[in-house]
Amino acid sequence: MNSTWFRRFTRTVGDGPRLVCFPHAGGAATAYARLARTLPADLDVVAVQYPGRQDRYREEPFTALAPLVEAVAGELARGVAAEPDRPYALFGHSMGALVAFETARLLARDGVPAPERLFLSGRGAPETRPSPFTGTFDDADVLAEVRRLNGTAPSMLDNPEVLEMVLPALRADYRALSAYRWEGGEPLPVPVTALIGDGDPMVPVADAEAWRAHTTGAFDLKVFTGGHFYLDDHLAGVAGAVADGLPALTGRA
Repeated sequence: MNSTWFRRFTRTVGDGPRLVCFPHAGGAATAYARLARTLPADLDVVAVQYPGRQDRYREEPFTALAPLVEAVAGELARGVAAEPDRPYALFGHSMGALVAFETARLLARDGVPAPERLFLSGRGAPETRPSPFTGTFDDADVLAEVRRLNGTAPSMLDNPEVLEMVLPALRADYRALSAYRWEGGEPLPVPVTALIGDGDPMVPVADAEAWRAHTTGAFDLKVFTGGHFYLDDHLAGVAGAVADGLPALTGRA
């Protein structure tokens, strides 16, 4: 796996399927560090590092989803080709769920072997509602939205040095989400697990349920207590949902 695009936070490489994790808007690969260490040890868990954050800070972040999806799908296709016998699955949270879904669609279009399952968290199906991110994307509006979702410690948002590092990626991601439009398409022949917090201020449970229409395979909906970033309080439950979604691959058949 290309070390520019993918990060591994476990000490060993599991010999089971690869789980590729896609971060939320403004997020970095490290958002999945704790989950990676909670998941079954036989999984090979890697997280995508988008440009414009952490060690890729000096790179320009994408301001549209399509070129980001193309770049990730290209790197992922090379990883699949390099290990054709290793199955893989995709996990995305919030914006990451949309990027994971569109990546799976692009891989299918290009004839790449399909993932075993999509885990789509904290995001409704693409047709459910337009992005709430509109307007000028000035710092005050961006920070107000981040505070509303309660996914970042207030001490970080009050730190000018931290803000200088994270705001460019946040603005770019929100702009990309604002410009995204679902234009329709055939459902994927890939099972889907949708995950959501029951108190998410941005995504009603019904919108997460709407992912059912985007697969011809099995569908499962996992509802957790909490808000948009429910994962922080339910690492074991989310890890269990992943293992349940990959039973033949993680010894739970």
